[in-house]
Amino acid sequence: MRFNTMTLGDLIKDPITGEQVSSVDRHRIVIDVAVASEAVGFDGVNLGEHHGLEYVVSSPPVMLAAIAARTTTLRLGTAVTLMANLDALRAAEDYATLDVVSDGRAEMVAGRGNFFAGTYTLFGQSVDESRERFDEGIELLLQLWTGEEINWKGSFRPPVEDFRLQPPPVQQPHPPLWIGGGSSPETAALAARLGLPLMLPSAFGNPEVFRPVVDVYKEQYAAAGHAAPPEIGACWHVNVGTDSQKTKERWEPRYRAYHAFMAELLAKVNPTMPKHIKPFDYDWLCTTGPAVVGSPDEVGDRLHTLSEKLELDLHLVYFDMGGMPLGEQLDMVEMFGEKVIPQFS
Repeated sequence: MRFNTMTLGDLIKDPITGEQVSSVDRHRIVIDVAVASEAVGFDGVNLGEHHGLEYVVSSPPVMLAAIAARTTTLRLGTAVTLMANLDALRAAEDYATLDVVSDGRAEMVAGRGNFFAGTYTLFGQSVDESRERFDEGIELLLQLWTGEEINWKGSFRPPVEDFRLQPPPVQQPHPPLWIGGGSSPETAALAARLGLPLMLPSAFGNPEVFRPVVDVYKEQYAAAGHAAPPEIGACWHVNVGTDSQKTKERWEPRYRAYHAFMAELLAKVNPTMPKHIKPFDYDWLCTTGPAVVGSPDEVGDRLHTLSEKLELDLHLVYFDMGGMPLGEQLDMVEMFGEKVIPQFS
């Protein structure tokens, strides 16, 4: 079992202290937490990508290169790279360069991000084309990352003629590429067909809703006859502390604030979609939903249960939501590394 820290970089006023860090400090905090996570046994870090929103991380490869310069073993991944919006050739160059400067530690979790329809408008695209754009971008990315000369023609960018990627990535045949998504069997089918790992999303629903997608992925992966075994990862909202009840009480106002932030944000960026977030129910979220909170033993037990239900190989652990101060984050990273990760060895 592997564990990565994860952040989407939300910039929210702390509901407990009333303070809000600057965007500059938020970026620095992300880097500092990633560096600390390597020291206590985490395997990697995954950064979200958003544009023009209160999620302030818009350039993961730049951030991950900064983290690479201060670490030696940490895997450097995303959550997610918006491959329906980005030019696949430019993305291939950015993440191949990250792979080179980190000595082969780059990873990508690629997703459509179609909940955030405003991003498609910002890039002059239609969200109705998200599936076709995503599939085409993934296949071009994989061809480019081979480092071989390619000739390619698609529907959403100019043809690529007699082109060889520079620099080619260190990891061959390509850096690990996870396909992110859990609401669509088509996403699982794409990952299975290409022999790629599947990453289930960070969401406020019951994780068991992803089980049918896992089944599609596993069945079609086996049918495709790939040599490497399938891999599945998932994202969790986590808060861990020495005292179970005090930890739950400490987290509730910040988790509530983050939940309200997400509900407002989704309504703003995609007003035509049905409401995706239920009213805030802390007990339900912490027992049936994606929230994992309590003592190290409680957190470990819940993650063991989720691992079994969804046949997981990798957990992305999302600590820093709702305006949490740096000191509290670092304490949790240390406690999780020292007292939760060893439960899975």
